Amino acid sequence: MAVAQPAMPEWVERVSDVLAGAVGPWITHDAFLGVRWLTLIAALAALALAGLADAILRSIVRRRIRHDEAEARRAPETERQARYWLDRGLEAAVPPFGLLVWVHGVSAAVSVLLLDLRYRDAAEVALNAVTAARGVGTLVSVFWLLYRVSRVVELRLSALSLRTGSTWDRVLVPLAGKTIRLTLPLVALILGVPALPVSLEMQLLFKNGVSLVVIGAVALVLVQLVQAAEALLLAQYRLDVSDNLQARKIYTQVTVLKKVAMVVIGIFTLASMLMVFDSVRQFGTSILASAGIAGIIIGFAAQRSIATLLAGFQIALTQPIRLDDVVIVENEWGRIEDITLTYVTVRIWDLRRLIVPITYFIERPFQNWTRASAEILGSVFLHVDYTMPLRPLREELDRILDGSPHWDRKVKVLQVTDATEHTLQLRALASARDASSAWDLRCEVREKLIDFIQSHYPGSLPRVRAELPPAPAGPEGPARAHR
Repeated sequence: MAVAQPAMPEWVERVSDVLAGAVGPWITHDAFLGVRWLTLIAALAALALAGLADAILRSIVRRRIRHDEAEARRAPETERQARYWLDRGLEAAVPPFGLLVWVHGVSAAVSVLLLDLRYRDAAEVALNAVTAARGVGTLVSVFWLLYRVSRVVELRLSALSLRTGSTWDRVLVPLAGKTIRLTLPLVALILGVPALPVSLEMQLLFKNGVSLVVIGAVALVLVQLVQAAEALLLAQYRLDVSDNLQARKIYTQVTVLKKVAMVVIGIFTLASMLMVFDSVRQFGTSILASAGIAGIIIGFAAQRSIATLLAGFQIALTQPIRLDDVVIVENEWGRIEDITLTYVTVRIWDLRRLIVPITYFIERPFQNWTRASAEILGSVFLHVDYTMPLRPLREELDRILDGSPHWDRKVKVLQVTDATEHTLQLRALASARDASSAWDLRCEVREKLIDFIQSHYPGSLPRVRAELPPAPAGPEGPARAHR
């Protein structure tokens, strides 16, 4: 939008008359393109004043910081901390204030030059551009100032949270600092955009952009709030202990519910951003008005996906599986590594990953070795000859288990579980605190029992007996045997 070409201020004309009488009439002559020497000197003076103001501001802040650093050596701890963070705030505010000074200094210098420019039409367009640039520069300076100050506030709150030692403070206080850092600079955009000297179309564009930024900031704050709630809940439980049943329950519920919350926040954020624009809002309204048949069609098409999501909720609430559970799935031994709304990741013993649809754990049977407790019984089967004495073998089993770090000192037994026509089947049963320890215990017991039998009772190892009939008497016997 064009504005009328403003005239040179009256005081400038009076100053020019005084200077013309003092230094000569040449100061009122044209230097270039209709710009007088007086105007050029005034523009340079505006730039010099901007530079001088910037230098004075920086000098005052540096002097204040040096003074506070000298005084802080004799001040108490609380006062020293207060001065330190105040100085950091002043130090952070200097560059934005310097930018603001230079924006107005350069704007004043260019405006003074354009007022004397011979080409009036071009001067009017340039003056409008300078006015708009000054408004944008001011807005950028204020935004930068609030961002840098809020960053100092965030660091201050983070430092305070580490001193208290409270879990709530360690999580919530830094979250408050991040919220301040995200929302405080937006105040400059919300208040400054309507004051920009631009057209209505540009103001609408800026307004929509600011709305999108605000929605994104609110969504980010909500995401961080969910993460803070997760950290607070999980900080009270540990998975790296032997008895972690309750911890695995909480971890499973919190993990699944966190992912649900993230999806909900993402959907509402996207919907809110789309509703900023009138065309999209009308399109959404028309879709909602005709959603009867479409809803039925989508419901039939997405019933598999909806069933998967409902299965995810059911897993989180009923918990047939939990994080770090030991399971047998598709004849594979592994641990539950991750649970999402659509699939479960099982870390198999050889570090492969088995990806299983989450509906598998609702619709099909599987083994969960840690459903109620991580304790488990390990069994070792041996086949020995009928001549094997069992008492020494039981005593050896006791010695093996007493010296094993994998045995939990609860269950130990050696039993004859079967007697075939050739061997006895023995089962050594021992308990362990978890499935991994039970596997190592079984391997250790099996190896040492076999070594004991080989060393002390080698004749009792499994053997096959055969009875040969005696050779018939008479002269034909040896000949027949020879043949």
